[in-house]
Amino acid sequence: MFFGLFAGVDQAKAEAEINVNADGAIIVDGETGKVLYEKNGESSLGVASMTKMMTEYLLLDAVKQGKVKWDQDYPVSELVYKISQPRDLSNVPLRQDGTYKVRELYEAMAIYSANGATIALAEVIAGSESKFVKMMNEKAKKLGLKNSKFVNSTGLNNKDYHGKHPEGTGADEENLMSPHDVATLAFHLINDYPDVLKTASTPRKTFREGTTDKINMINWNWMLPELDYGYKGMDGLKTGTTDFAGYCFTGTAARDGKRFITVVQNAKDASGKNDGYRARFGETKKMLDYAFTNFSKEELVPKHYQVKGHTTIPVIKGKEDQVKIYTKSAIDMVIQNGDKKNYQTELVLDKKKINKDGELTAPIKKGDKIGYLTVKPKNGDKVSFLTEEGQKKAQVDVVAAQDVEKANWFVLMMRGIGNFFGDVWHGISSTVKGWFK
Repeated sequence: MFFGLFAGVDQAKAEAEINVNADGAIIVDGETGKVLYEKNGESSLGVASMTKMMTEYLLLDAVKQGKVKWDQDYPVSELVYKISQPRDLSNVPLRQDGTYKVRELYEAMAIYSANGATIALAEVIAGSESKFVKMMNEKAKKLGLKNSKFVNSTGLNNKDYHGKHPEGTGADEENLMSPHDVATLAFHLINDYPDVLKTASTPRKTFREGTTDKINMINWNWMLPELDYGYKGMDGLKTGTTDFAGYCFTGTAARDGKRFITVVQNAKDASGKNDGYRARFGETKKMLDYAFTNFSKEELVPKHYQVKGHTTIPVIKGKEDQVKIYTKSAIDMVIQNGDKKNYQTELVLDKKKINKDGELTAPIKKGDKIGYLTVKPKNGDKVSFLTEEGQKKAQVDVVAAQDVEKANWFVLMMRGIGNFFGDVWHGISSTVKGWFK
């Protein structure tokens, strides 16, 4: 059953037109995962080094579980040594006879997208990159990534491994993810491990500072406020570029109590200058400007809200024959500006607690869940979220607002007698009326 909470549906949408020049794109609310815009959201596309968000997630997960230590030493393998040398692959060159701390490898990966350091971390976590790739695909399933396939930990094309790519993968394969999946991974990463943003937002850092191997790392996310395409509130998350994937970027920025996550895959430069950096950062700016300008967080349902016409529910076997019900808490949601009155509420009562006549049975405790209330657009549009947990943000428990004690046996007996004679009198009255018709 639907019950109006907001009046009127005839306001014209104030939606600003947005056209993202990319093969795939998405904008989501960073707190709930509500999808605000998407283009080819379920299409599997190249992701390049945005892959490293999954490597980051698995590393942070392993650290949390105590399986990996930040100050743990890593001796460089032959594969890592070879992959880490070409500077055109984005790297910090690692010494073949060197040892490195997990934390410095992580920083090189998250800030500088260092590929050799990434494979090193895969070996630390799983023993080999081949085993790590299996972990990546298993975690993808657990996170609900339905249109993703991982063939390596870095996002490189496997041909860049020169025959040393992970076992079970093709020599020319490359990682694939949909915009929806990339956003879902980013959403889990920053919400499950928010400290990742401290590293992702580091504009510059020196690798191996104080040694002859030092390298000045400038973050590839040039939208960080201190860098060339600086954007207010930007603090993450990961770029990616290969010939196959094109120029890609997962960005996130927070302002005025709002956080948004954006993804562009194979971004195109509308200026015609074929500048991939301008394209991915320019399209991201366009998306973030659109989100911050056109969306705001609104209270759609207040705490202790009572649905008109359903403020109480009948009770049987109780000292009272009614119980007040209301929402346990409020429902807040990021919606388009001016769109609040175009939402309606839906009350769903728990069939396990309500009998066929719509009655509750005493005793009832204040706070007992009776059902839930959800909100949805009146025009029938679907409100989409990245996760099931996010979907629950659009609903709230409806609970009993007071105690209703069970009536004692004497009261129940007298009610039974009263009901019996009431039924008898009703029958007699109906019969008498029938005589005079």
